[in-house]
Amino acid sequence: MAIIEYKNVEIHRDEHIALRGVNLTVEKGEFVYLLGKVGSGKTSLMKSMYAEVPVASGEAKVLDYDIAAIDRAQIPMLRRKIGIVFQDFQLLTDRTAYANLEFVLRATGWKDQAARAARIDEVLAAVGMSTKAYNMPHQLSGGEQQRIVIARALLNEPALIIADEPTGNLDPETAEQVMDLLYRVSRANGRTVLVATHNTSFPRLFPGRLLRCADKRLLE
Repeated sequence: MAIIEYKNVEIHRDEHIALRGVNLTVEKGEFVYLLGKVGSGKTSLMKSMYAEVPVASGEAKVLDYDIAAIDRAQIPMLRRKIGIVFQDFQLLTDRTAYANLEFVLRATGWKDQAARAARIDEVLAAVGMSTKAYNMPHQLSGGEQQRIVIARALLNEPALIIADEPTGNLDPETAEQVMDLLYRVSRANGRTVLVATHNTSFPRLFPGRLLRCADKRLLE
């Protein structure tokens, strides 16, 4: 089952062409690396998948949504099915890890408090952060913050996880631990995971499909 299907897609960023002629099919359960230099179009491609950067032309489907012609009202529904892991964490700094996760569940329609609590406990356990639920972000190391971000991405049981340079701000040992976590999440649940990275050692440690952005093209 195809989770992502792009045919001859062109993506613009600030009125410039970021990528052209993109042909890509990603199946359920694949672990995919997106390699390339800064400015090569990796982030633009990823952001197009959750409708933050528009598809200028071509056919683009993500989780059966027509991204090229998506209605504004459908975008929140699409994003609920995608877990996004940011390089810079984007945690709310004025509340605990638990409250960060609860904020997302409330925003995505979880009205029952007991159900919210159970789901938060579940995802914190999955990322090994059960004991840090009531810590503020500034009390957590970079690796711990990124584990909370992965927990946040898992909350609504997404079919697709998009991680844009998830280890970019971490030391090598912590980066490897975070990649191991993403890899285990993919393998355990058959989730499709797409990771943009500069780190060429990761594919040797955690095998996956390799794609490369270069010269405004997506190459396999």
